[in-house]
Amino acid sequence: MATGELIGKVIHAYDKINVAVLRLNQDLKIGDSVHFHGHSTDFLQEIASMQVEHQAVTEARAGTEVAVKVKERVRSGDSVYRPAPSG
Repeated sequence: MATGELIGKVIHAYDKINVAVLRLNQDLKIGDSVHFHGHSTDFLQEIASMQVEHQAVTEARAGTEVAVKVKERVRSGDSVYRPAPSG
């Protein structure tokens, strides 16, 4: 079960190049930890690379579609969460 704040959804996945296109509900920036979760997806990773309109960016605002490099396979419809602080 994913916990934390929903920050977006995967709207497209490019498996061969390990890139996911996200539609953001919340702001996202390089260095943020995110949790990808779906029917057969469940992993945490830090955002290391993002692009908007094929231009590298360090942050993206809510409402933006952003491409991010992913370390595992994701699928359209997967949710993206900002993990709840531990403790």
